[in-house]
Amino acid sequence: MSRLQRVLIGLFCAAVALWLVAPTLVIVPISFAEKKSLAFPPDGFSLQWYANLIQSPDWSGSILNSLKIAAIVAVVSTAIGTLAAVGIERMKAGGGGIIRAILITPMIVPGVVMAIGIYAVYLDHQLVGTLLGYVLAHSMLAIPFVIIAVGASLSVFDARLETAAASLGASRLATFMTVTLPLIAPGVLSGLLFAFVTSFDEVIVALFINSPTLKTLPVQIFASMTRDSDPTVAAVGTLIFALTSLIIAAGLWFGTRRRRP
Repeated sequence: MSRLQRVLIGLFCAAVALWLVAPTLVIVPISFAEKKSLAFPPDGFSLQWYANLIQSPDWSGSILNSLKIAAIVAVVSTAIGTLAAVGIERMKAGGGGIIRAILITPMIVPGVVMAIGIYAVYLDHQLVGTLLGYVLAHSMLAIPFVIIAVGASLSVFDARLETAAASLGASRLATFMTVTLPLIAPGVLSGLLFAFVTSFDEVIVALFINSPTLKTLPVQIFASMTRDSDPTVAAVGTLIFALTSLIIAAGLWFGTRRRRP
């Protein structure tokens, strides 16, 4: 490949990246607007909307609720999804593909359909607006991402290493904890991050099962946008963008270190 071709490909990639990121970057200057408006470019400079995130009980409470729910969902979904992915890998010749297709259906079914079904079940069991209800619903949506991420790592995993460990007297649990899990750790970490972000950003199901006492950040954003044009939404978006970027960067850094000899 010539130097000119590499430059052209680099420029094309940069243009596509800018096109994808530009809508997100627009909210950054809006979050520092002086007036209560979502106009771009903003007039003046102010930090009042970031201060409002801390001072407003609705915003600060919804942020803490989303972080708490997402953290629990990430742990639960990663544990269940990892075990499911390992089981599917072991059952490749015995219906593992069918089971995998069933387990990832929450990614295929429209969110509104899922939300209506979850809401109908929750009404009978009094789970609407509860922490347990949020964790169960969001875990249902996050587990498929963990299965896919861990499954990708297992697809390149050398099963002969487990056989070698077993031949040396290691139990199945010891083999999994000392051989399998460390080698598929990048996939597990990716699944953990995807599960956290899936729960933190989920809005459709949350709109159906929210309550005045337990409201997540996406629901609060939706409510704010339907009431008024408050730049606090842009401040929240900027913080979420920064948080997501840091999480992805940390995942890439961890994965890179794991691959180094």
